[in-house]
Amino acid sequence: MTTLKQTTLHDAHVAAGARMVDFAGWSMPVHYGSQLEEHHGVRREAGMFDVSHMTVVDVTGSGARDYLRYLLANDVDKLKENGRALYSCMLNEQGGVLDDLITYRREQGYRVVVNAATRDKDLAWMQQVARDMPGAPQVSVQERDDLDMIAVQGPKARALCLPLLPEALRADVEALSPFRATEWQDWFVARTGYTGEDGFEVVLPKGETRALWDALAAAGVRPTGLGARDTLRLEAGMNLYGTDMDEQVTPLESGLGWTVALAPADRDFMGRAALEKQKAEGVPRRLVGLVLEGRGVLRGHMAVSAGEAGQGETTSGSFSPTLGVAIALARIPAGAGEQVEVEIRGKQVPARVVKPPFVRNGQALVQIH
Repeated sequence: MTTLKQTTLHDAHVAAGARMVDFAGWSMPVHYGSQLEEHHGVRREAGMFDVSHMTVVDVTGSGARDYLRYLLANDVDKLKENGRALYSCMLNEQGGVLDDLITYRREQGYRVVVNAATRDKDLAWMQQVARDMPGAPQVSVQERDDLDMIAVQGPKARALCLPLLPEALRADVEALSPFRATEWQDWFVARTGYTGEDGFEVVLPKGETRALWDALAAAGVRPTGLGARDTLRLEAGMNLYGTDMDEQVTPLESGLGWTVALAPADRDFMGRAALEKQKAEGVPRRLVGLVLEGRGVLRGHMAVSAGEAGQGETTSGSFSPTLGVAIALARIPAGAGEQVEVEIRGKQVPARVVKPPFVRNGQALVQIH
C-alpha cells in the first residue's frame, strides 16, 4: 500500500472536514463540504487553495538565462526586469508538451513553478537538459522543498490577504501589476493564479504556512478544494496538464501557439524543429471551447463530430456553475466550423464552438443563449 504524501496543511484540511483524495500521490482536499459553494465563493468573494504539492525550482548560475532559453518554448528574454513572470511549455524533441509552467525572473536568477503530477519527470528532464545542452552552461537546478505555496483568489482576495503579509512586503505587493512578483527573505508573492480571478500566489517557508492559512480563514477567505479549482480553471479556459495537453500533442494543437516564441529565428530550443515542421505542413487540430446547446453534461474524452471536417474529442468538461450550462475544451479538426455534435450516452447533442476563456473576473465572456 502506497503512503500518500502530505502537505504542511494536511491536519488543517482534515480538521476543517475536507474530503481527502489521492492526487498525484498527495493526500489533498477535493472539497470541504460543497464544491459548488466553494466555486461561487471564489467568484464572488475570496477563496484559498493549498498548492504546496506543486514544485518550486530555482534556476541560478551564469548560464541560467541561456539554459532556460533552450529549455522552454517561450523566451525568457521577454522578462526585461526582475519580478516579471512568463508562462511557457516545456517540450520534448518531438514538440510534445512535457509540462506547462511559470518562470519568474529574480535578482538571483529565475524561479520556476511546475505541476505536482509531473514533478519527478520535470526535475529529471531539467537536470538532463542542463547536462546535455549545447555549450554546457553553468547552471544550478534546485528544488525548494523547504517552501510551501498558498493561492488566494477572488475579487476580495487582495484586500483580505494584503494585511496578513509581512509588513516589509505589503507596499511592494500592493503595487504589483498582474503577472509580476516580489519577494522578501524567503517570502515570494506573485499576482498570478489559475481561476480567472485576481489574487496572489504566496510562496513561504514551511514553518509559517499554518499561521498564514489560519489568519486567512479568520479574515473570511474560504478554504477551497481541488474540485472547485478544476471548474474555476475550466471556466477560465486554462489547460490542465495530462488532460488538455500531454507529450502526444504540441502547443500548436493545444491553443498555446501564443506561448511559442519563434522569434528571434536564431534561438534554438527543445522541440523547435518539430514545431516549425508542423506549422509548415499545417497544424491538423486545434483546441477550442464548447458550449452545449442541448441537455447533458460534458466530460473529458467524449466523441465530437465536426461533419465533413472529421472527428475530435473533448479533453475536459463540466457543468459551469457561473454560466449554468455544460462547457468543455475539445480538440477538433482544424477545418471544423462553429457547430459540432457531442456524443452523450449514445445521442448526438449539438454544441457551439467558442473561443476560451468562458469567464473572467466573474463575468461571462461567451454568449449562452
